[in-house]
Amino acid sequence: MTTIDCIRCGKTASRVAFRPFQNDVGRRVYEEICATCWAEWLKHQQALINHYALNVQEPQAKEFLYRNLDEYLFGTTSSP
Repeated sequence: MTTIDCIRCGKTASRVAFRPFQNDVGRRVYEEICATCWAEWLKHQQALINHYALNVQEPQAKEFLYRNLDEYLFGTTSSP
């Protein structure tokens, strides 16, 4: 597995196994985020889905999760 310098935790660690989305956010996650930080995001995402009772098929829910992903992993807010 390839290692990268993760921009979230600052460590050199294993890269995410695959590109999670076929857009710029997915590319950025694959190129800049380690597998450990990605796993932490997935747990946080599940907590958001459960807490807000999100239906992930709704566009508003997807937008909400993208915004939170951006803030959680990159410390910014942007559109997917």
